[in-house]
Amino acid sequence: MSTLACDLTREADRVFARLMVRAAGDGNDRAFAAMISTRAAGGGALPAWLGLELGDFRNLMAHHFPGVSPDVLSAIDSGPPLTGARGDEREELVELMLTNRASLSISEVWMAQVVAAGCMASDHLWQDLGLWERPELTALMNRNFPTLAERNTQDMKWKRFLYKQLCEAEGIYVCRSPSCEVCADYHVCFGPE
Repeated sequence: MSTLACDLTREADRVFARLMVRAAGDGNDRAFAAMISTRAAGGGALPAWLGLELGDFRNLMAHHFPGVSPDVLSAIDSGPPLTGARGDEREELVELMLTNRASLSISEVWMAQVVAAGCMASDHLWQDLGLWERPELTALMNRNFPTLAERNTQDMKWKRFLYKQLCEAEGIYVCRSPSCEVCADYHVCFGPE
């Protein structure tokens, strides 16, 4: 591992530890702490404030990490905020997730917005979000959007799965194969990342 990678990992670990000391006990604490700490260390692909409006981000912090020192957050407000480009697409993704939310916490609303912001980037969704492993994304989806997650019966990669759900809701079926199992591009959509 390079010196730079070690420094980024140490910074992410430091921020993560400071956040988790203040964690409120919501099921999304760890996921948001990972996203924030990765962003603070310069990783992931989320825009400033995880793609939320500043007021919503502050509410998220107060809910999940009450009393956290503001200096922990100085690195994540740098960079461009989420732009209006692809706004309709983001809103459709948010609506899809919120239609399938567990309705246990206000945190699900923020999570839907953050996941949708992550979908605007170009890598695997768990990496774009700044999570440390793909199973964290699967757990996040199961916890926050259980009826949606239940439909991912074959472990399709989450970003592809979300967009497939949007297309199917609109009656758009662009895949050349009659089913995923016989598709020549099966490995692109399914399997390890």
